[in-house]
Amino acid sequence: MRYPEFLKEKGRIGLIAPSFGCGREEDKAQLESAEAFFEGEGYSVLEGPNCRATEGIGKSNTPEKCGAEINDFFLNDKSDIIISCGGGELMCEDLPFVDFEGIKKATPKWYMGYSDNTNLTFLLPTLCDTAAIYASGIKAFGMRPWHPSLGDAFSLLKGEKLTFKNYDGWEAGWREWPEGVTPDYLAPYNITEPYNQKIVGGERASFSGRLLGGCLDCLVTLCGTRFDKVAEFCERYSEDGIIWFLESCDLNPMSIRRALWQLENAGWFKYVKGFLIGRALHYKEDFDGFTCYDAAVGILSQYNVPIVMDVDIGHLSPRLPIVSGALAEVSASGNDFEIKTILR
Repeated sequence: MRYPEFLKEKGRIGLIAPSFGCGREEDKAQLESAEAFFEGEGYSVLEGPNCRATEGIGKSNTPEKCGAEINDFFLNDKSDIIISCGGGELMCEDLPFVDFEGIKKATPKWYMGYSDNTNLTFLLPTLCDTAAIYASGIKAFGMRPWHPSLGDAFSLLKGEKLTFKNYDGWEAGWREWPEGVTPDYLAPYNITEPYNQKIVGGERASFSGRLLGGCLDCLVTLCGTRFDKVAEFCERYSEDGIIWFLESCDLNPMSIRRALWQLENAGWFKYVKGFLIGRALHYKEDFDGFTCYDAAVGILSQYNVPIVMDVDIGHLSPRLPIVSGALAEVSASGNDFEIKTILR
């Protein structure tokens, strides 16, 4: 596994929009606030040509132009690290235009994003043996004040911190502003719920393996395509075993069960050492009493490995930074969670 160099003092931060760009008023406010922070800390920030574009379907621009932006920032010396502008819907359409062979040969760079960015944070390790960071995109760094999860992600980018613990609470839904009230686009997360993880089969679990996963909506789309090299990845790292980290955006409980059934029958969970399941966006939805919890446990419990549910990695913020492709040691006890990243 290749690990990029961490962000140095006065380093260069590149921003690209392979999925949604920052075209709305609130997006621009958050983007500019984040840029002002990083520039105030002495870093330079370079926006790619699609960062403020709204020309695409489910993303900033056409698949060809999004692919070209990805290639430009990964293959040329424009920045030291790369952060995504945001999530979206159809980043998968960029993939035929991404030069994965070139990226595999080039000097590696850290790439950070989540949700639809799974299309890169998952494929960089499985296709290019290059680790990537599954964490918030640039807009979240525009909030004032920062949530501790953003400090953790920034510390990881700088190589200052590799062990992370759960946060105190999470937001059950995005903040809504009453009629007549001017929205504060830089408001922090709307934390309303206490952290409450579930350890399937006991009160504690401890396990290690190589991290792989992301947004289930994207993973099930990739499964079975020419970009699916999971079997080869799992064989390559069979001695380490795999820790699958999974969460979802648009999937309801039945969709989650179908998606996990598909990945299971594609052989993705061979050599699994444990599962980390984040809070789904449809967290509180049920289907005649059948919940997202039931969907995950019903499929994954057959592997007889630890399953930690409702970890801080989902669409309901905050989220821990996860280094996709890296080794990790996980410990969960009661309501305490810790993940130690090992870069080898």
